Amino acid sequence: MSTLIIPDNSLGTRPLKSLLCSLAVPSIISNVINALYNIVDQIFIGHGVGKLGNASTNVSFPLTTICMAIGLMVGLGSASGFNLELGKKNVNRGKSIAGTAAILLLISGAIISITVQIFLHSMLILFGATENIMPFATDYAGITSLGIPFLMFSTGINPLIRADKSPRYAMNAIAFGAMLNTILDPIFIFVCDWGIKGAAWATVISQILSALLHAFYFTRFKSVKFELNNFLPKLKEASYICKLGFNFFVFQFSNLLVQIVMNNVLRTYGAKSIYGPDTPIAAAGIIMKISVIFFALINGLINGAQPICSYNYGAQNYRRVRDTVKLVIKAAIIISTVIWFIFELFPQALICLFSSSDDDPLYLEFAIKFMRIYLFFVFINGVPICSATFFTAIGNVPKGTILSFAKQLVFRVPLLLILPVFLGLNGVMYAQVITDLLSFTLAIVFLTDEFKKMPQKNYS
Repeated sequence: MSTLIIPDNSLGTRPLKSLLCSLAVPSIISNVINALYNIVDQIFIGHGVGKLGNASTNVSFPLTTICMAIGLMVGLGSASGFNLELGKKNVNRGKSIAGTAAILLLISGAIISITVQIFLHSMLILFGATENIMPFATDYAGITSLGIPFLMFSTGINPLIRADKSPRYAMNAIAFGAMLNTILDPIFIFVCDWGIKGAAWATVISQILSALLHAFYFTRFKSVKFELNNFLPKLKEASYICKLGFNFFVFQFSNLLVQIVMNNVLRTYGAKSIYGPDTPIAAAGIIMKISVIFFALINGLINGAQPICSYNYGAQNYRRVRDTVKLVIKAAIIISTVIWFIFELFPQALICLFSSSDDDPLYLEFAIKFMRIYLFFVFINGVPICSATFFTAIGNVPKGTILSFAKQLVFRVPLLLILPVFLGLNGVMYAQVITDLLSFTLAIVFLTDEFKKMPQKNYS
């Protein structure tokens, strides 16, 4: 039997700023590199295929969101559980949680991949594909769906590797896949002349490499040594993982519903405008890809903070938990403000990265307008994201779930359905502005309430 390794307590004793930097910086880099999967595809597709190619990746993106919903639920839920149990010195349960998570990711990925292959055409219609977009979307989504098990495994195991205090390995596992994707994209699209199919195959091959690197890490975990029986999935641990990660599932699944609603609203009201049904969907797809960089930065920051919050909450070191949250929110506001200035001052330069010179001028006009309005409140968006992750990290699932649920399903979806009736395509943009303001307000209320309760508890 392998010897158990009791982890050191650096998460509870090391100076907070240096500890957060050591965990968050590699996580940020990892997330940004991971975001490049879709961004690089979009850039090469925009120049090699054109507007309809960009639109096809947008209507295919809900499939990625489905994977992210389950992958992040299992990954961040298991990472929180892993650190919480290690903080309580329950090493055996920590191992069981990690092993169950790995098998759960592979099984769910295979099921989703098969389901997509069977119902692909119907799904793309539901996701908002028009007659012109459908052929491109079918090619792209049909191929990338083969990589779903590998994508989900990498998405879910990456937080566990960070939870084991190996953020550099987590970063490299993503980086090597993204680098391969960047190399293969122009070869497959332009040299081999495979068009959008080339971008899809480049993505799948890169996801396979990344998944293999993540799997290899189980042989070199620092905190524990695994045995084969740790990888026998246990219903109790699966339930615990899903409970802790449920708010991430809610957030991503609600993102899926928002994407479907928004694409269909853009198609409906675009057909009544000078832009037509295809242009708004293509332009919105570009903006979504650009904004992924913002979310990668913020999520990288809070993913770096998650092990600190979980470990110290498990060890009843509540003061350190509160100090960590305050530091993270300050950093998130600074990052968000810088990103806001870039988005508002240089929209055309950013959009032109994804556009061919042959594209309709109306395409660029709508995309610039959409970006400036839709992302207007980016400078406060980091606070709700940090808050939802914080509540999950300390095991307070209800508050984290409510924050995620309210933003997308209580605020955003109704606004997407109501405002365009009166404002047309402008209603889609203003729905996001109002949603961001409301979710920020709710996050502040929840955080204030939690901070008032924490000092009443005993410190370790």
